[in-house]
Amino acid sequence: MVRKRFPDTHCSVARALNDVGDWWSLLVVKEAMLGTRRFVDFQQNLGIARNILCDRLARLLENGVLIKQDVGEHGTRYEYRLTDKGRDLFTVITALRQWSDRWNGESDGPELVDRANGEPVRTVAVQSRDGRTLDVRAVVYRDSSDTDSAAG
Repeated sequence: MVRKRFPDTHCSVARALNDVGDWWSLLVVKEAMLGTRRFVDFQQNLGIARNILCDRLARLLENGVLIKQDVGEHGTRYEYRLTDKGRDLFTVITALRQWSDRWNGESDGPELVDRANGEPVRTVAVQSRDGRTLDVRAVVYRDSSDTDSAAG
């Protein structure tokens, strides 16, 4: 049996994957970050089958990543918008994009730049509290109930 959901796990990554754990969902979120709002536009821009898009939108709505708003003036017309939870995925989407550009070749899409000054954004990095860039070899996982400090 293939496990598809991880509701009771003590792993933060697995719990996050419950909300946005497949590539179509992340692409829908990325598309919403680019300003796509309508079902037909998601479908056209992503080239996604209608049934798959319906399923992913429903999951993103259920998990609070998107909200669905009726914006019709003369009839019903819905738009999908990111919630704060959805907008917080910006760092994740940016990190995935930068990782792909590094390991799978240069980006063939538009460059991500700071709206205020037009400068390219820095590479997403994990940093210490004092601003040093850290990699996986520079950190350890500590149980949150562990009150001992590294300094002793």
